[in-house]
Amino acid sequence: MSQTISEHTPTEACERCPVWRPGALKRLGLNMDKWDYVVALAGNPNTGKSTVFNALTGLHQHTGNWPGKTISRAEGGFSYSEKNYKIVDLPGTYSLRSTSTDEEVAREFILFGQPDVTVVVCDATSLERNLNLLLQVRQITGRVVVALNLMDEARSQKIEIDTRNLARELGVPVVPMVARSKEGLPELLKSIHEMATGMNTPKPRTASIQDPSLAKALKEVKVLLRGHTLAPSNEDWIALRLLEGDSSMETALRDGTLGSLSEDHAGSFLESEARKEHGPKALENSEELLKSIEGLRWEVHGNSYDAIVESLYAEAEGLASRYVQRHGHAEGAGWRTRLDAILTGKWTGLPVMALMLLVVLWLTIAGANVPSGMLATLLIDHGHALLKDFSTMIGLPWWLDGLLVDGMYLTLAWVVSVMLPPMAIFFPLFTLLEDFGYLPRVAYNLDGLFKRSGAHGKQSLSMAMGFGCNAAGIIATRIIDSPRERLIAILTNNFALCNGRWPTQILIGTIFIGALAPAGIASLVAAGSVFAIASLGIILTFVVSFGLSKTLLRGEASAFTLELPPYRPPNILRTLYTSLIDRTVFVLWRAIVFAVPAGIIIWSICNINIGDLSVAEWSLQVLDPIAWPLGLTGVILLAYVVAIPANEIVIPTILMLTVMATGMSVEEASGAGVMFETDDSGVLYPLLKAGGWTTLTAICLMLFSLCHNPCSTTLYTIYKETGSLKWTTWSAVIPTVMGIVICLVVATLWRLVV
Repeated sequence: MSQTISEHTPTEACERCPVWRPGALKRLGLNMDKWDYVVALAGNPNTGKSTVFNALTGLHQHTGNWPGKTISRAEGGFSYSEKNYKIVDLPGTYSLRSTSTDEEVAREFILFGQPDVTVVVCDATSLERNLNLLLQVRQITGRVVVALNLMDEARSQKIEIDTRNLARELGVPVVPMVARSKEGLPELLKSIHEMATGMNTPKPRTASIQDPSLAKALKEVKVLLRGHTLAPSNEDWIALRLLEGDSSMETALRDGTLGSLSEDHAGSFLESEARKEHGPKALENSEELLKSIEGLRWEVHGNSYDAIVESLYAEAEGLASRYVQRHGHAEGAGWRTRLDAILTGKWTGLPVMALMLLVVLWLTIAGANVPSGMLATLLIDHGHALLKDFSTMIGLPWWLDGLLVDGMYLTLAWVVSVMLPPMAIFFPLFTLLEDFGYLPRVAYNLDGLFKRSGAHGKQSLSMAMGFGCNAAGIIATRIIDSPRERLIAILTNNFALCNGRWPTQILIGTIFIGALAPAGIASLVAAGSVFAIASLGIILTFVVSFGLSKTLLRGEASAFTLELPPYRPPNILRTLYTSLIDRTVFVLWRAIVFAVPAGIIIWSICNINIGDLSVAEWSLQVLDPIAWPLGLTGVILLAYVVAIPANEIVIPTILMLTVMATGMSVEEASGAGVMFETDDSGVLYPLLKAGGWTTLTAICLMLFSLCHNPCSTTLYTIYKETGSLKWTTWSAVIPTVMGIVICLVVATLWRLVV
């Protein structure tokens, strides 16, 4: 297998496609110019579907949105046996009954996109639950390959699956595999290729219906469909949807496109063309057919929808009972149960979650100290001096020397020195918890609180994403189906500290709050201060969500299903790649990109004079009186104006402005010693003290860092997701006003007491 891409040549797949299919694929946002076959990847959440996708595609993948939907999709490609395959990762879903946007997107693609192969990823440890989706896909299409993933966990839990006989009854290949180690990947590729090229023909399979009245109604609906010149190969699925009153199927029947849902592409296309020729007659016949089906629906004992669901679950249960065996007690089942009792317990879940965050912060602060100082010595002390000497040697004009070396380079040096070490520790620790399966348990613990605040429980997941990046957190709110609750999640996501604000919190908490404690526990006290700010952000999320649900966005909280995945040992190499490359380097690079223009602005406003004062001095004279009641300084407010594009450059901007405002040389500002010490041997403490900082300044900066307007990237993302300037404005106004009020109250009380 390789992931090379070659130009497209006509194949039997293209000849097999009906005239309408390329247009359908184009409407679904797929360009087939370079691909021979389309593969859809479906599955329940937490089955390892993304791991299977990554194993198949390697690095040839990209993400986008479904046309007309706010649901992201991943696409990739691979080559096998001289054929090129486009693979589309469908949203994780438990059903195709179109009760949510995820289900609608997945069903629409399998129905109208008509993929050459649909790979359904199932969890071998919970096959019965996964069979629900598999059986629905199997009703729609026979071109299915089952990827029975997590076989290593099934073996450890002493679960044995008769894949051979299961495949025989399903009529499609069942490939046992472990996607993380690529066990079974060659067999999966072979099965996909054989199914796509027609080397493996799926065996016909009818739906298993337990309820006699439903079975009779299904049979009669199929007879009616055949009499209506429709004989689709997936008639069981279509008939069941019509019996339960599926509006999209009824619409397809009325407009004559129902035949195009069949796998018998050419026949269905001809039938659709014949339908168009008769026009009104076909429409009249469709209405008569729908009335007949409605009559049959009433003949089903009880509710037809419930009867269909019960039959589906009964069929899944029957398959599992015949082909899945559990031998004795699963290895490790006891410790998993005991661990869940602690991590999600009524009295232990939240305290353990708080302790976990505190430990992560303490490790980050304790570990970032020395490397930050080393980077500052290398980049600021030595690097800046070398560049100044080189500038003098080549005779650069003073203004160009200042712009390049004192502006752009020095800002970059501060960015790397201050941000890289904390992120390189924090993100791997956070990713380890994510891979272990802890984050869904965090969502479980917070679900009740979100419900009481009038928000959706899934908001806990988007909030967790916001702790990495608020823009990503905004996009993650797509998992919330309710527009009202999704909007609440969008407007409150900024209260989750993003990766650009963690370094600010860690730095200020260490050099100022840590200074209040004895040296032995300084790191722990500093971690506690950052933990307190992060916890305040979570509390404000609940408070603002409750306020919005009672005022601007009134409504009831909706229910949802949250599955707790099994605990899995983290893949260390993947964790390091994800945390160091995808997160740390990405965030650092983003900070560097924004630091360059910020450095130019900082140097310029400090060196361009209006009268006797520089632009920066004029700005500080205006901002200082505004900042003082808030416990801040004019430099801090000016830094937040300069740093609107990215939170990552707030601290470097403050440091650069402080250096220039105090008139200190770079050598005096950086000095020798480690970065975060709280005495005069440190790098930043004496610099900020010279800028007029006190403990109150540090506390108010930490609070204002939590509560202020989102960065430009997040604001743009909010606008794109909501399409509303009104809600984008509210997303900036709400946290900023709260930040001003909180800082004003804290500063006033502090000055009264202290």
